[in-house]
Amino acid sequence: MSKKIKIGVLGGYRGSSMIKYCKEAENAEVVAICDNAPEVLEAQKRDAEGLNITFYDNFDEFIQHDMDAVVLANFATEHAPFAIKAMKQGKHVFSEVSPMQTMKEAVELLETVEETGMIYAYGENYCYMPAPYEMKKLYAQNKIGEFEYGECEYIHNCEPIWPSITYGIKDHWRNNMYSTYYCTHSLGPIIHATGLRPVSVIGLESANNKRREMGGGKGADLGIEIVTMENGAIVKSIHGGLYENSVWYSMYGSKGRMESAREETGKNDVKTIFVKCDVNEGDYAKLPVEEYRPARPYDDKARAFGHGSSDFYCMWHFVEKIKGNPEADIIDVYEALDMFLPGMFAFRSILGGSVPTEIPNLRKKEEREKWKNDTACTDPKVAGDMLLPTRFGGTPDIPDSVYEAVKQKWDEECASDNPNNYRAMIYKKGEGK
Repeated sequence: MSKKIKIGVLGGYRGSSMIKYCKEAENAEVVAICDNAPEVLEAQKRDAEGLNITFYDNFDEFIQHDMDAVVLANFATEHAPFAIKAMKQGKHVFSEVSPMQTMKEAVELLETVEETGMIYAYGENYCYMPAPYEMKKLYAQNKIGEFEYGECEYIHNCEPIWPSITYGIKDHWRNNMYSTYYCTHSLGPIIHATGLRPVSVIGLESANNKRREMGGGKGADLGIEIVTMENGAIVKSIHGGLYENSVWYSMYGSKGRMESAREETGKNDVKTIFVKCDVNEGDYAKLPVEEYRPARPYDDKARAFGHGSSDFYCMWHFVEKIKGNPEADIIDVYEALDMFLPGMFAFRSILGGSVPTEIPNLRKKEEREKWKNDTACTDPKVAGDMLLPTRFGGTPDIPDSVYEAVKQKWDEECASDNPNNYRAMIYKKGEGK
């Protein structure tokens, strides 16, 4: 058996899925786990009985451990600083969503990847779900011709689970998140399928935000990006907290269309694809719709993993990339920015009255100079004097009593077997969310 890649995981909550992969995979092993929450470390220690895993509550000590790569599954707004530290210590990096939260971090992350030569893989797992991944494969085969228009949705009403993902913490990143921040679950698969760079964006956000404010969220419920791609194609990306959940992708090309199933069809949504296209552009032969569930080599192992088996495949590709497998398909740092920057600049578009806004091309080193000191974001700890409001009309003033009520619900969940307690679900079922 070939040498296993030694992996450390920062974040034992969301990182549970990556830890599960390393425990079961033939190409990797988990050797270290770091978390600053004692109860999370204790739970992981119980699950690690009989395994040679070292546990840390301090990242600076953790990063000195003998390992090849680090998985970053900490808070979504804090990935870039840890990725930079890890790569400078000679560790490859698998970064959970999102890659960074400021343009300053984006420039620093890019330059660290280039200077160190370490592998950086962005863990946008929705790209590896069966239907969107099949779209990438078919697009590469010219199945639908040149990409012209796409729609993508990641709608997740988090109101029922807000206590178990924010814990009643007033300055939790989710409470300060602007409407178009968490955009890569929707836009990412279209970017990954086409390989096209987004060049400009118009942002929109909803005005009715009662559900978000009830839990202490200060941003708008819904964000929309209308993105223009480098070939002139348009993508409409929608994500946020509408009442009904939806994960859906549709791509139109010069020869036809392909899309994933909607949840209501009963066809396993992201696991089923529909394709309707002509053999040649201009045939207009009205060929019948192809409907099928894509199959991949490791589906038997992958089906036990979350997010439509994508949690398995994104880790498999990362590890295989480290091992030098030419078939490994990772999302590198440049593509990660292509997925994330449309949301960042859509929000700047919103704050400016939803005006068309150029998306910087940080592949150009001269372009980076304009942004290397830009800390604009909605996080007071990072933004400094460039702090942005959380929505177009300003940052709402939410009373402390709201957060106290959320904290009380969280405490009640921790003391019960409530199925909405995500931490309980993870440690009872061994799954990440």
